[in-house]
Amino acid sequence: MFDAHLHIFDPRFPLAENEGYLPDPYTIADYRRRMQRFDIDSGAVVAGSFQGNEHTFLRAALAELGEGWVGVANLSEDATDEEIIELDRAGVRAIRFNFKRAGGDIVGLTMLALRAYELVGWHVELYIDGSMLGSLEPVITKLPTLSIDHLGMSDDCLPYLLNLVNRGAKVKASGFGRVSMNVGAALRRIHAVNPEALMFGSDLPGTRAGRPFLDRDIKVIADAVGADLHRVLEDNARAFYRLPAKEPRFADPTPTLPLFTPQSPTLRLHRSELPPPPDTMPLPKIER
Repeated sequence: MFDAHLHIFDPRFPLAENEGYLPDPYTIADYRRRMQRFDIDSGAVVAGSFQGNEHTFLRAALAELGEGWVGVANLSEDATDEEIIELDRAGVRAIRFNFKRAGGDIVGLTMLALRAYELVGWHVELYIDGSMLGSLEPVITKLPTLSIDHLGMSDDCLPYLLNLVNRGAKVKASGFGRVSMNVGAALRRIHAVNPEALMFGSDLPGTRAGRPFLDRDIKVIADAVGADLHRVLEDNARAFYRLPAKEPRFADPTPTLPLFTPQSPTLRLHRSELPPPPDTMPLPKIER
């Protein structure tokens, strides 16, 4: 499996409070203990708001994790070309724009993203409240490649999110304890528009989420995508982060409620062809 979204808070490196909050340490050893029952051998370490634009922790984490692991960095608008190239050599493959917790000048960050894409092929990862997606869509669509964290956070954003997915955006199937939405329905609709869009992420340690990742979240994804589960758990993210594809080691003899047989993988639909959403109430957002 490829975990496309996790955080490491190593006490050897400084952290800064965000909105008066400072996370507890969460090391690579902590992460490995938590996910030991899963066959995770690669993933993306994502810089959090507490880590600012200081990348020492990210370099150290990628060096310890080794081959197959990549980084997603916070970057200031005045970052030099040399800094971007050096981070790319260390294994960083994307910039994160945190509009949920950190804010920023979207125009300046867009120019930075275009420069990083031209230099080293990086994409952009957006942590954004769904209510902002519509207003920022004209600027967001100028980004060459991007992904959206945590399913876009709410059902309100789904029409805008599906438009972006229809244009090639990726979506992290992560942070189910952060969102205010019908997760299963959102997963199915995103996957129907583009079976290459969804990427599993544990979002561990789940800082400030209503709840952290639970093992049963994998079943929620499996129920939504059926026989395309391997795409969501591995293939889509490896392709997006420009890593070599891997063949499945084994076939699940009893797949969980597949929507499609392995001989009939999901075919991409234009979002206008989707059936109307189910008549369900969105899940409440849980804060703590």
